[in-house]
Amino acid sequence: MIQGKESRDDAHGRLRSISVDPFVRGFDMQLARPLARSIRLNGFATCLRLEQVYWDILGDMAQLNSCSISTLLSHVDREVHLRHGGVRNFSGLVRVVCVVHSLKEAGMDVVDPQWRGERIAPVNE
Repeated sequence: MIQGKESRDDAHGRLRSISVDPFVRGFDMQLARPLARSIRLNGFATCLRLEQVYWDILGDMAQLNSCSISTLLSHVDREVHLRHGGVRNFSGLVRVVCVVHSLKEAGMDVVDPQWRGERIAPVNE
């Protein structure tokens, strides 16, 4: 439910209809299919399980950076260790990175004002 609140229609617990249907015309359920892939993160072989839509976004991001998905993810892994001492849920971080990238591509301002102007190292193979 939106903002964590459940809205009920009546005493019988039927849900109210929503005004924005998340299943837009042409919605492809294959995008929600989880896919496990073997990747190398900074030289170490590992397996990452993400939904197809995230692999597609990572592919686009890697293409924009002229690198492989493994190189892109190695950069994410390295930067989160340098900046924040690591992360407990790397696949969750990758999903958030993908969402932020997609929002930025759509023209939405998603950067925290305190980080504006910070130079970010380019992704290199």
